[in-house]
Amino acid sequence: MRNRYGKRSWEIRRFSLNNLPIRYKLIVHFMLISILPSIGLGVLTNWTVDRIIERQITNNTLQLIGKVNRSLETYVENLQNMTFLISFNPDVLQFLENNNEAELVLSAPSVKTPPRTTTPVDTDHYEIRKFLQGFTTLYSEVAGILIVNSRGEYISNEMYARTAENLTREEWYQEAVRNKGIFKIIGHPRDRNVTTHVNYKDSEVVSAVRAILDPETQQVKGVVLIDLKLRVIAETAQDVRLGKTGYLTVVDGNGELIYAPPAPYINRVPLERLGQDGSGTYAERVGGRDLQFIYRHSPFTNWTTVGVFSMAESATEMQEIRFYVVSFVFIVCLLGMTASFYLAHTISRPIGQLASFMQKAQSGDLTIRHWSDRTDEIGLLGRRFNAMLQQIHRLLSLTELQERQKREAELRSLQAHIKPHFLYNTLDTIHWMARRNGSEDIAEMAESLSKLFRIGLSKGNDIIPLNDEIEHVRSYLHIQHVRYQSKLDYSLHIAPEIRGVYVLKLILQPIVENAIYHGIKERRGPGRVVIEAAEDAGMLVITIRDDGKGIPPDKLARLQKELQSAGTADGREKGSEPAGASNASEGGQGYGMLNVQARIALTFGPKYGLTIQSEEDRGTVVTVTHPIIRDEQTRWERIES
Repeated sequence: MRNRYGKRSWEIRRFSLNNLPIRYKLIVHFMLISILPSIGLGVLTNWTVDRIIERQITNNTLQLIGKVNRSLETYVENLQNMTFLISFNPDVLQFLENNNEAELVLSAPSVKTPPRTTTPVDTDHYEIRKFLQGFTTLYSEVAGILIVNSRGEYISNEMYARTAENLTREEWYQEAVRNKGIFKIIGHPRDRNVTTHVNYKDSEVVSAVRAILDPETQQVKGVVLIDLKLRVIAETAQDVRLGKTGYLTVVDGNGELIYAPPAPYINRVPLERLGQDGSGTYAERVGGRDLQFIYRHSPFTNWTTVGVFSMAESATEMQEIRFYVVSFVFIVCLLGMTASFYLAHTISRPIGQLASFMQKAQSGDLTIRHWSDRTDEIGLLGRRFNAMLQQIHRLLSLTELQERQKREAELRSLQAHIKPHFLYNTLDTIHWMARRNGSEDIAEMAESLSKLFRIGLSKGNDIIPLNDEIEHVRSYLHIQHVRYQSKLDYSLHIAPEIRGVYVLKLILQPIVENAIYHGIKERRGPGRVVIEAAEDAGMLVITIRDDGKGIPPDKLARLQKELQSAGTADGREKGSEPAGASNASEGGQGYGMLNVQARIALTFGPKYGLTIQSEEDRGTVVTVTHPIIRDEQTRWERIES
């Protein structure tokens, strides 16, 4: 199982995008930056245009519905004005007088009274009929006007009762009474005991009523009934076309259709879908067809005009836009793919050729060259490849020469190692013979000299333990003490916690040598050299003090200046010797210290090195600042950096 999973993960890594050839990467890259944005732009454009067209359709439809509502409100307002004019006519008011009996019937319907028959008025009300005829003549949309008093008597030119039943018992009359003088449209008449001479159907008229009240007692004197021809509503709504098959319909406050064209999509508009804001839109699926409804309510008429059209028609209008968008995206994708393959070929082909040249060079053929007159990055890469092969060929020749010189140097080194070993063996023999003969001072001298040589060579290492460096300078001081006897005294004070650190070799012996030859030797009487080593502020600080003759101020200033420049770029420009070596050697003083300063500064940086302070006839103090190197790895990191 582990092998199977391991194989699968290896296949995934193998077929990852990073492992694809550069040609396919370029193709994918070009397709991502050209085709995907085009597709995204097409989708966004289609969505945006769809939203904009839908919003425009909604706004335009609402504007059309608003115009229809204003026309309908004009018709209804005319009806309302007619009722007001009729209620103020003196003849009409005279006709409505003496209606107490009818009021009692209306106010107490539970009282059983014999039904009053409805009779038309006498012919002496000619002025009223003429007055009503003026309205029907002036407003052709009026189908008829009927005035009924509280006794059930009525006056009308176009309308009459079908039977002798009292008209005050009619629902429309009762509705007018309940509205207490407020004009109201009650919609299509239903089972009404009133008809017209033209014999309009109930579905062809819309009725409006208003009760006429006594201004003092607020008692109902009678009711005015006006029928509005549905034809004017139909003509107003039919003038507005919504697409190919869309239409406008008018519904009343109960959701009943006031007007609808023949074969409408829906026979009843649910009131719960009509919002409370007065206008809006919603979609619904009716009879397997997706319909869009846009409506606006008229507070004056309490009617709602609804625009109904099929969503498939709006989708048809969008198909043309989608066609152009899809065509644009297709052309862009086609051009993008063609450009992607072409650009990928023009870039990957020379890279492939250069890769084949590199493969030949890898096999050992360094004479191969990339010949091309291209001036782009590929041509530059080819020329750099040729220069690299030439450089490799030159370095191989140089390496071969260095290897030959190295073998010769190793041979000379093997021969040179014979002399130190012979010297060590000779000094050991002298040490052994001196001890056998009881010459302890000679034995100690031979032992110190042997240690001096062994530590000085250190098997070719440049950095040695501090203990070895201290032992080296101790051996040197011992030899000098034997030479100068009581003239020289010395002491070493090394902090125990720093004995295991590493330092550059031979950094103390040249300083001690200067202290002896230019300090102690030049003074009168015995002198003393003190060496102290401790850790201070994360650095190794070694101090060499002597109470010798000291250094004159002018020579001290020159020596300090030369120490500052030793190991810097200015100092190295003068040659392989440390800066100021020639000047210092004139007086025989300072060359060893300058050498130590240059080695420390070049190895560890300018923040480390030597500082010197001196007073004539008082002595000299030399301070060595060295980094703390505690392990082998840090030692090599210090050297490499």
